[in-house]
Amino acid sequence: MVQGSSYICSLVQSLRSASFPSKLANYRGYTSRAASNSLHHPSTYSDDEYADVDWDKLGFGLTPTDYIYVMRCSKDDNFKEGRLSRFANIEISPSAGVLNYGQGIYEGTKANRTEDGRILLFRPDQNATRMMHGAERLCMPSPSIQQFVDAVKETVFANKRWIPPPGKGSLYVRPLLVGTGPILGLAPAPEYTFLVYASPVRNYFKDGTAPLNLYIDEEFVRASPGGAGGVKTITNYAPVLKAISRAKDRGFSDVLYLDAVNRKYLEEVSSCNIFIVKGNRISTPAISGTILQGITRKSILEIARDHGYQVEERAIPVDDLGDADEVFCTGTAVGVAPN
Repeated sequence: MVQGSSYICSLVQSLRSASFPSKLANYRGYTSRAASNSLHHPSTYSDDEYADVDWDKLGFGLTPTDYIYVMRCSKDDNFKEGRLSRFANIEISPSAGVLNYGQGIYEGTKANRTEDGRILLFRPDQNATRMMHGAERLCMPSPSIQQFVDAVKETVFANKRWIPPPGKGSLYVRPLLVGTGPILGLAPAPEYTFLVYASPVRNYFKDGTAPLNLYIDEEFVRASPGGAGGVKTITNYAPVLKAISRAKDRGFSDVLYLDAVNRKYLEEVSSCNIFIVKGNRISTPAISGTILQGITRKSILEIARDHGYQVEERAIPVDDLGDADEVFCTGTAVGVAPN
């Protein structure tokens, strides 16, 4: 596929420096009433500036940190108050809705450390809104936007020594909403758990900033019209593992999926959105229920318009790839990755 250069570099720099007033949360030592209630034993928190990690060898994988945030509620109730506890396994019934019927959704966001010591979160309110949309689709109660953002902030603050130094990576934050109540028979679970954990990470793809090499799969599809492809449900990810494994066995980085109906229009990559550049025009597949509404995708579209690019959200024939000047992918995990 086509390697990106000038346009992508410009967008990446703009994304890193974008202020997104009211959308970008930055704080130094975040505190709130909920936080003060949860963090009432300050002596249990490490005062070390950084965890004992070789940041130069950090990859994209799970590194257990210190604390996890947990909040629970019943099916017909609202989430009220959560708390932080030491990172550990959670108990769950073998008949839990998430285990038997896949009733679960997740989000992903990042915290970054700046040269002047600030800790930045990238638009967590957008993740909260997307989780609420997904929860409605799967018949689950959802935390409010404020509850979601506060939970993310508390988790980041409690695990701040795990945030890599500037330029060495990010703290990946994983909010998760699952049906944990026992249920036998296809129905919504009676109880739900919202939790947030974090892990320091570096590049999602092992080759770092090298261009991605995507395999266009003509057999498997990621989502179909009328399904839940536009929701970040856990059931959208296990089915693509075989396609990814096959692509990697052939030397590719990941899989680019086509639409389920015509098998000729671009949809998205396994865990990120795709863009093509031709002249001053930047195009990405339109949101139609089968493509995830990526937070980074939305941000790139806003930045591109501000920079004077002509932006299109449309059906993109796979043949357009051969005529593109540049191709790139976007996502919380991958950032902005050239192809």
